[in-house]
Amino acid sequence: MTDTVTLPGRFEDLAPLVATWARPTENARSKIRWSAGPEDFSDFYEVMLPRLPEILDYLATVPLEGMDEADTNLFCLAAAFAEAAPHHELYGGSADVPFSFSARRFVPGHGDVPSWETGRN
Repeated sequence: MTDTVTLPGRFEDLAPLVATWARPTENARSKIRWSAGPEDFSDFYEVMLPRLPEILDYLATVPLEGMDEADTNLFCLAAAFAEAAPHHELYGGSADVPFSFSARRFVPGHGDVPSWETGRN
């Protein structure tokens, strides 16, 4: 990402979320989640949830190979939302999963690979 945040035109209002939430890898998104608090999860959720159907419809038309920066940023926001939503919906805004082992013990197999590349051979 550059210093200037780009998103596809109809999603430009989501630009303030990119600096905090849009990370290309699962490991990078996990670090953001582990440092987030209830208000962070709530604010992100409340902005993203109503836009999610439109975001997913748009991304379904974008080939993963050769995504431009704007589409990549939107993809990363959608991935972050998928991973952060349970913390708002189920865990009371906690960065930890209640009654479970520490999420920091989980080592994702594709942790440092950009998420849009994990399905490729």
